[in-house]
Amino acid sequence: MKAADSLARRARWRWPEIVFWLLALAAIAAPAGKHLILNEIAILALFALSLDLILGYAGIISLGHAAFFGFGAYAAGLICKYATADPVLGLLLAMLLSAMLGLLTSLLVLRGSDLTRLMVTLGMALVLHEIANALPQWTGGADGLQGMAVGPLLGRFDFDLFGRTAYGYSIVTLFVLFVLARRIVKSPFGVSLMAIRRNSLRASALGVPVNRRLIAVYALGAAYAGAAGALLAQTTAYVSLDVLEFNRSADVLLTLIIGGTGWLYGGIVGAFVFKVLQDLLSSGAPQFWLFWLGLFLVVLALVGRDRLHGLVRRAMP
Repeated sequence: MKAADSLARRARWRWPEIVFWLLALAAIAAPAGKHLILNEIAILALFALSLDLILGYAGIISLGHAAFFGFGAYAAGLICKYATADPVLGLLLAMLLSAMLGLLTSLLVLRGSDLTRLMVTLGMALVLHEIANALPQWTGGADGLQGMAVGPLLGRFDFDLFGRTAYGYSIVTLFVLFVLARRIVKSPFGVSLMAIRRNSLRASALGVPVNRRLIAVYALGAAYAGAAGALLAQTTAYVSLDVLEFNRSADVLLTLIIGGTGWLYGGIVGAFVFKVLQDLLSSGAPQFWLFWLGLFLVVLALVGRDRLHGLVRRAMP
């Protein structure tokens, strides 16, 4: 009973969380011209959330998480072009296909040490990139997948050039999937994942089915990453090989480092900081923006990143 009561207390929503999501949803009414970057932040936040599920909670290291992001993007694009233009249905199908890919590849990822996982995940992304490049009749190759005609959202809201509908679609999707992830990580399943991350041998000795838990969360992370890729494809009506490149995996890992791992808001905070810095720094001197970003990370580490994360986590656990 004490354990159940503790989980129930942890699952309660706090007022800073409620205010945060109300402001995020209210941003749909922001002035025109702001929604495009807000949409990018929401998509990156969902992508970072997917990585946090497998890295921050299960301890599965990945350098090729863009494999699922890109797979979801191409899946949504091909579904839109050849099957149905309904964005919600396309999103759900892309998530399902990405989860299936996660299940298939989890058997490779869960074998060996952390170094082995790094190499396998990176190799998966590279293989998918080359497959997409080698099938131009389906993916468009280097020219990208074009000719997507995404239908109105819920049959009523057309995707406009200013990105208002796109941001509303992305932020609602992020919120729904965040709520689901929040319930999962604050459940006994989530507690078992954290036990596995800390000491898998001890968790196994306590009766936790380690491999099954890791396979399940890896498939869930793949589905979330596929959803982020599908959102990008649907809101831009275009998919290029860039969605499978290493820089996607590097960006999302950097985003999670900025925001912090092991708490769901880390990806959201990191996505906001990363995208705002990218927009501000690249607008002034685009050739030097990575230098300034690196300097920001050094300063962040020196002033005590963990201390700043601790202050925020006390308000939004």
